[in-house]
Formats: sequence, structure tokens, C-alpha cells
Amino acid sequence: MTPVRRILRRESSPELQAALPATLHPVLRRVYGARPITSADDLALRLDQLLPVSTLDGAEDAAGLLASALRTRRQILIVGDFDADGATSTALMMRQLTALGFERPDFLVPDRFRFGYGLTPEIVRVAAERKPGLIVTVDNGISSLDGVDEARRHGIDVLVTDHHLPGRELPAAACIVNPNAPGNRFASKSLAGVGVAFYVMAALTHELRRHDALPGGVDTNPARLLDLVALGTVADVVPLDLNNRVLVAQGLQRIRRGRCVAGLRELLAAAGRSLASVTGQDLGFQAGPRLNAAGRLDDMTRGIRCLLTDDPTAARAMALDLARLNTDRKELEAKMQLEALSLIDARVASLAGHVPAGVCVYDEGWHQGVIGLVASRVKERLHRPVIAFARSEPGWVKGSARSVPGVHVRDVLDAIATRTPGLVDKFGGHAMAAGLTLRESSLPVFEAEFAHEVERWIDQDTLAGHLHTDGELLAGEFNVVTAEALREGGPWGSGFPEPMFDGVFGVADTRVVGLRHLKLKLRAASGELVDAMAFRYLDGADAPEIRANDRVQAAYRTGIDEYTGTRRLQLVTEWVGKL
Repeated sequence: MTPVRRILRRESSPELQAALPATLHPVLRRVYGARPITSADDLALRLDQLLPVSTLDGAEDAAGLLASALRTRRQILIVGDFDADGATSTALMMRQLTALGFERPDFLVPDRFRFGYGLTPEIVRVAAERKPGLIVTVDNGISSLDGVDEARRHGIDVLVTDHHLPGRELPAAACIVNPNAPGNRFASKSLAGVGVAFYVMAALTHELRRHDALPGGVDTNPARLLDLVALGTVADVVPLDLNNRVLVAQGLQRIRRGRCVAGLRELLAAAGRSLASVTGQDLGFQAGPRLNAAGRLDDMTRGIRCLLTDDPTAARAMALDLARLNTDRKELEAKMQLEALSLIDARVASLAGHVPAGVCVYDEGWHQGVIGLVASRVKERLHRPVIAFARSEPGWVKGSARSVPGVHVRDVLDAIATRTPGLVDKFGGHAMAAGLTLRESSLPVFEAEFAHEVERWIDQDTLAGHLHTDGELLAGEFNVVTAEALREGGPWGSGFPEPMFDGVFGVADTRVVGLRHLKLKLRAASGELVDAMAFRYLDGADAPEIRANDRVQAAYRTGIDEYTGTRRLQLVTEWVGKL
């Protein structure tokens, strides 16, 4: 585990704690007091708390465009993205358009290795062979100026639904729905692509209901698809503001009641997760990666079809297939991660310990589909933005960036492109993740520009790798009841962080599990004995040996160990250091 110089404890507002319901678990009350909550009503997470569809500019125009396509029987082709957000967006639109009576809506996902991201002119030419009357982009399109122009040359209208930040110019689409488009008054700028798709489908359903044009005998309520919204929102790691928390919480409720698509049910089953107790973390770390594996290593069409089928047997077979792909992805990622960290270690040594504020890593043999995960892992180790590059076509490289709070990586790329015209060929993304393309020969210049620009954004606390916690658990709080209260108190995620605690413990016993992990029995200051797991502790070559009778400081989350047949509290360490 990476050494941490300092643990910073979040301040919990006594005033907010006092305003919360007295029935809340005391630990949860302290945690909520340090989260972006304005009142107790923010904890209700009811559907009627969602921002009105009418406030998402463009949604009602999109509904009118789609309703016209339904009346004139124009063929709809959805062009999606090859990640979990794009897959859930595509599946949600396909399901709702079918329920609303559209004839054979179709979808197309660009092969990331042949066409790259978004509505490119090349993918439009492929789409044109299917003779659509209207192309609808989901989770992409806001930067596809050339692609939209190509569609217009083919006589095809384009409806762009996206959430990524736009460039200086917008595409000449028939309609654009994007909460981050200039002047859009929608209050939640953190809506994921699947959230935008949900709002557009809600607007369309309302439009058809207003004209008494809803088909009979079928459930057309878009809320029935909130399981897909929850999956895509969590998997895309967008900030969980109140609107997104409502979407995710409502989706989780439906999943726990078994009211989810067959594919998601089987993705969770393949991960050994029970529907009745599923959490946002299960979506983000189990179902999401299995779905993403299709887009990273093969073709996201496989993942979308898993979310579209209603046949349990077919869904099970596809989910198991995606699980196998995910295993391959993890093996490939582990190899690339070791190579990337080796490159970083060599660079740190050559720079006498100085690491640039923004780091680029590249190996011509790396797989394009996994560089985003490599960037994420290296970022976690170095506590700074990282871009991992892989070779695409001869002479060109593609990069996947992952950032840290306080550094808006898409804006960083925009500043570099503005200051050094021609250096970056294409780029797009949002605050925490972005993608780009540039010439391989330009890498050294870009690397220096990236480090320089990030230096202007980042603060020393971030570079030092400080951990933010919710303080200590007190005597009598080390139990399953506390862990259950915290699990049910979510959804947790970006912008609404999962509770983490810290403390000093005596070590009663240790043993190695699975060659990489350390299982500990710790004694709290109160004298209570508690189990803990330090996952991947032994991955670090410099990790100090921890033995019985040692004292350690740990930052940890609470979990429940259910594998022994009895439900026991288990601390899961984010970091543990020997004192």
C-alpha cells in the first residue's frame, strides 16, 4: 500500500446532525454531518425530488422530434458508446422506444479499435447502410461536428443526447440535449449519459400521453428502467449530487425487489451478489466492470444484448461470457499495471524522487481497451492526474486520462490545445476522465505541456496523497449493526464519498491470504477485537512486515464478512501503516 503522510478528518456539522432524524444510527448521523446535505429531506431520495423534465433544455424538443418520427414511421438508429454508461443508455432507449410502439428501433456501437469514440464520419457511413431516418446519439455526439455534417449529407437528421463537456462549437444537429451545453438551465450538471437518456424518454412518454398516443397493454412508465440508470450512473463515476442520488437509490430499490432486467440480474449473480442486499458498490465494482469488459476487449454489442434480452437462460449465458471477458481484462490490466508502475519507478529514480504534477505513461504494446484502467491505478498510487497511452494506427497514439478532485482534466486538455495548436488532434471528456489522440512523435512535447498545465491546478494536499476520513469509531460501534447502517445509508460514490474511518490498533494476529492480501485481527483502543483485510498489501515491494504485537494506524471502511456462515464485522483497509 502507498505510504500516506497525513490523515485529514472531515468536519461534521453539529447543526446539521441536530437537524437529522433522531432514529438515525449515531455513526451515520456523524457521517451525514460531513456530506453535502442541506436538510433531512435530502435523505428521503423520493422520485418526486427529481428535477423536472421540463428544466432539461432540449428534452421537450427531442420528444417532439421523436414523436414525429413515430408518426411518420421513420427508422430510429441509436449510436452508443462502448462503456457501461453508453451500454445502459442504449439499452434504456431501445427498451422504451419499443414499448412506445416504434417499429424495430436499431442500435450501433462503434468498434473502438476501428472507429474510435463518438459519431465519426466513418461510423455515419456504416450507419447510412441501414437507411435510418433519425440517428440518436447516447453518451456521445456533443463533439461530433464532422459526424453530424456527414449525416446531413446523407439526408439523416441527428438528435444528440450527451453529458460530456462541449467544445467551442456545437454540432449542427436537429436537436441537442446536454445539461452541460452552453446556457442549459438544468440544475444537475453531473447527469450521466444514461440519466440524459432517461430524461429524454420521460419527455417523449409525456408527449405521447398528452396526445393520447401511448400504446395499450404495455408498461410504458420509464421509471421501470431505473435499474439501468443506476448501473450506468454508478459505473460512470459521475458525482452523486441529490438528483443522481435519487436516480441511483430508486434504481437500487427496484433491483432489490427483483424488478430489474434479466441481464443485470445475471451479471450480479455471476459476481455472487444477492439482489436483496445489492449496493451501489456492487454495481460499480462487480456488474459495471463485467459489462465494460465487452467494450474494452471486444464489442460492446455483446453487453447491450445482455441488457436487452428478457430470456433468463440467454441472459445467464451472456453474463457468464462477460464474466470470462472480465477475467481476461483483469489479467491484461494487471500485466500492464506492473509495466506502468515499473516505468514510473524508473522515472522517479531518474528524477531523484521528483514526480511531475501530471504523469504520462506509454508502451507501444499496450492494449487500447485497458489503458483507462491502467491510468486509474497509477493515479491512485501517485495521487495526481495520469494519462496512459497505447498505439492506435501507425504514427498515432490514443490516451485515456484519469484525474483527481480539483483538476478538471478535460479543461486541462482544452488549455493545452489552445496554447499549442495542432499538438492534440482530438480530445473530449469531463472533469475526472477524458480521452485524446495525438501523433506518437508529439508525446514528449505533450508530456511536458500536461505536467505544466496540471501544476497550475493541483494543490499540495492532493499531491501528498492525504486521506480524508470520518474520524474514529468509538467503543461499542465496532459491530455489524454499524456496518449495515452505513451500507443502507448510501448510495455512496463520487461527490458523496463512502464513509471511511481511521484509528490506531494493536495487532493480535496476521496471516497472508491469496499471496497478495493480509488478514489481520486488530485490537481497538476500547479493547474490542475486530477482523480486518488489507487487500493487495503485499503488492508493494516496500510494504513493512506486520506481525502480532505490532501497533498500526489504519484508514478503513466497514464491511460484513458473510463467507464463514456467520455475519461478522470486517474492516477493509484503504491504508495501513506500521507504527
